[in-house]
Amino acid sequence: MSNATSQNGAKENASKSIDEPLPDGGIGLWQIFLIFLRLGLTSFGGPVAHIGYFREEFVARRKWLSDARYADLVALCQFAPGPASSQVGMGIGMALGGVRGSLIAWLGFTMPSAIVLAALGMAFVGFDIGSVDGIIRGLKLVAVGVVVHALLGMARNLCPDVPRAILAVLAAGIMIASDTVMAQFVVILGGMFAGFFLLKNKVAEDADPGHAPRSAKGAVIALCTFFALLVMLPVLAKLDPTGLFAVIDGFYRSGALVFGGGHVVLPLLQNAVVAPGWIDTETFLAGYGATQAVPGPIFTFAAYLGAALHTGAGGAGLAISALTSLVTLVAIFLPAWLLVIGLLPFWDRVRHIPSMRAGLMGVNAAVVGLLAAVLYDPIWTGAIQDVFDIGCVMLVFAILQWRVFPVWAVVAAGAVIGYLVGFF
Repeated sequence: MSNATSQNGAKENASKSIDEPLPDGGIGLWQIFLIFLRLGLTSFGGPVAHIGYFREEFVARRKWLSDARYADLVALCQFAPGPASSQVGMGIGMALGGVRGSLIAWLGFTMPSAIVLAALGMAFVGFDIGSVDGIIRGLKLVAVGVVVHALLGMARNLCPDVPRAILAVLAAGIMIASDTVMAQFVVILGGMFAGFFLLKNKVAEDADPGHAPRSAKGAVIALCTFFALLVMLPVLAKLDPTGLFAVIDGFYRSGALVFGGGHVVLPLLQNAVVAPGWIDTETFLAGYGATQAVPGPIFTFAAYLGAALHTGAGGAGLAISALTSLVTLVAIFLPAWLLVIGLLPFWDRVRHIPSMRAGLMGVNAAVVGLLAAVLYDPIWTGAIQDVFDIGCVMLVFAILQWRVFPVWAVVAAGAVIGYLVGFF
């Protein structure tokens, strides 16, 4: 009788929508994993598009996070080194499910593209981007529509008055005029200082209590581990005759020292694997091309490089390639995870202080401007070629605005239509 009851309960739980919170108001790890897995399968368009996809799923659709709290998280990840969109995903996972939630979110979002790229690396297959030009064009147009929809939604909530609207416009202008990491810091810090002085009277009406801050003990351990590995791995690399720690150090350092994420990591990775002669330039560029054709974070390029490091044949060779791919993938994302675990609890504490709330309101307005600048260049300039493309973007925006179809269906339709249009 008890077995039958438990089986029925399991069936009922399995049939529940992943959109529904648990009876106690919490959110299950399996829900976090499935949502991020779907995002990992459908999130094309690069880091800013990913931020748009995340907002659509967790803020607009499910309302598990407020716009203000989500924007605070985006701002934190713009400050920290590492892959910004992956860190936002980890931060969402941590906010909803603690440290395990951050790992589950990373696994779901990263696994699909990492598996594909690792397989390509093991096979040493040069990916012909020309064969899927139409598909990539369709996916780019969908990404533009997603970013426009997310940006307008964030602007409505985060720039509801004249001072914040002006901050957003100024931030966008600065970023378009000088698209550098230093300009990004100036924009964010400038937004914070402007918020301190201009938005204090807005704090009471804009307060977002969020969740209670977590213990800082684990955060301190994570931050200490982050810096300790930066110091210890080069030493271990010199002492290790196998070269394994040299590989780990190269990928860990690439993930730890890059600001801006995404394509900015390419010079660091090239220096880590091409300069020592581990991988030739042609193999490196072939993997980079393949990375453009898969969803998910660009940092999964590390899975391809790790697999391509080993050229052995047979079952043993494939097993070593798979293991090396896993090692390099973990090594490049580990700094980002340690920083999210280390910084988020302190961020949760300071964001509740009234003066800091005013500063963060300014930062959030600046983030809207930053995303607007990236929407213009490279997303819009890289995807829009003619009036047909503009019409497609408007259609995608309308579908998302009125929720005619879910995002994954829009992505799939964009790929198919782009493929078909490519014949004409």
